Amino acid sequence: MVSALFEDADEVSRRLDAVGQLVDQGTATALYLATTLERPLLLEGEPGVGKTSLAKALAAALDTPLIRLQCYEGLTAGEALYEWNHQRQLLAIRLTEARSETLTDADLFTEEFLQDRPLLRAIRHTGPVPPVLLVDEIDRADDEFEALLFEILGESSITVPELGTFTAVHAPVVVLTSNRSRELHDALRRRCLYHWIDFPGPERVVEILRRSVPGADAPLLASAAEFLGRARTLELDKAPGMAEAIDWVAALSALRVDRLVRGDVLRTLSTLAKSPDDHVALTEALTQLGCPPEGEPHASDAPHTEEARKP
Repeated sequence: MVSALFEDADEVSRRLDAVGQLVDQGTATALYLATTLERPLLLEGEPGVGKTSLAKALAAALDTPLIRLQCYEGLTAGEALYEWNHQRQLLAIRLTEARSETLTDADLFTEEFLQDRPLLRAIRHTGPVPPVLLVDEIDRADDEFEALLFEILGESSITVPELGTFTAVHAPVVVLTSNRSRELHDALRRRCLYHWIDFPGPERVVEILRRSVPGADAPLLASAAEFLGRARTLELDKAPGMAEAIDWVAALSALRVDRLVRGDVLRTLSTLAKSPDDHVALTEALTQLGCPPEGEPHASDAPHTEEARKP
C-alpha cells in the first residue's frame, strides 16, 4: 500500500470541511478506512442525502481528479471500460493498402487505437495521488454490469484481451453510490466497505444550508430546516433531500424572503415537490408543517409563558 492519504478520521473531517463538505464521525471514519485500506467504499442512502457530493468533495480535498461513471440501464462495457477507435483503424487499413502493405490484427489492436473510458482511465492514472473513481448510482445499471467491476474492485486492474492486464500504480479511491432501487449482488458487496448515509439532523441541515446559500438569513434557515424535517415524515413519492432543500432555500433567498410564511412556501413549492401528488400532499399539509393560513398565528409567534397565555 502507498502511504495513507489521511492521518486519521479527524483529518478527513477537517479537510472535507475546508472544501465545504460537512461529515459526521461515522462517514469520516468510513472514508479514512477506505483510503487507508485501499478498499472500494459503497455508499447507500436515500436520494439527495449527499452521496455524490461527498465523492466530489473527497477529490477536492485530495486535490486529485474525479473520474465519474454515471450508471444507467443498458450501460455497456465499451462505455465504461474501453473501446477501440474503429475510424482510426479503418484509416490505418486504407493507408496501408495505398502503400501496398499489409496489416495484421496485432498492428490494429495496439495502445495507439485504444480509447480509455472512465474505468480504464482511473486505472491508468499516473499522478502522485490516486484519482477518485465515482461509480454513481450503480443500482441503475443492469445486474450483469456489476460483474464487469469485480476485477477493478478486487485487484485494481483491467484486462484488455488484445493487450494484457493494466494494473494501477496506485489503486484509485473507488466510491460507489446506490439509492437501493434494486438489491446489489453479494459478490459486489463483499469487495467493498459499506456505509449508510442518513438524512442529516436539523442542526447539520442548517449548517449545510448556511454554507450552500450564504445569503439566506439565519431565521429562514432554522425554519426551513424544521419544515423539511416535518415534510420528510409525510408519505411522499420522493421525500425532499438536501439537493431539493438547497434549491428551495436558494429560491426563497432570491425572492428576498427572511421568514417562512405560507405564501412564499406555495410560490416555491416546485423546488421541493417532484410529482403532482407530492405537490398536493405538501400543500394540504402546510398547517401541520408549521405554515398556517394567512392571518393565523405562526407557531413561532405563539406565547411561550404562562403569563402570556392568560386572557
